Amino acid sequence: MLNPVSSSAQSQAAESASTSARPPQPPKAQPTAAAADTVQLSAAARAIQESLETAVQTAKEAAAGDSQARHLLAREAAQKAQG
Repeated sequence: MLNPVSSSAQSQAAESASTSARPPQPPKAQPTAAAADTVQLSAAARAIQESLETAVQTAKEAAAGDSQARHLLAREAAQKAQG
């Protein structure tokens, strides 16, 4: 006697056939948390870094609350006003 096969039984059979045909994959390595290295810049390096900033970057930092950027913008505005 024949038994009717439902579509769910067919899909389960197809899934089991497709998974057994594939070679087992090695487990993927989970990314580990990066070591928390901190870098200390010297005062000279910070001064060079600040001098290489663009005006747009300085304005963004000033808007975000950077007091050094605000001071620089105020100083530049005063220089423009004087001459």
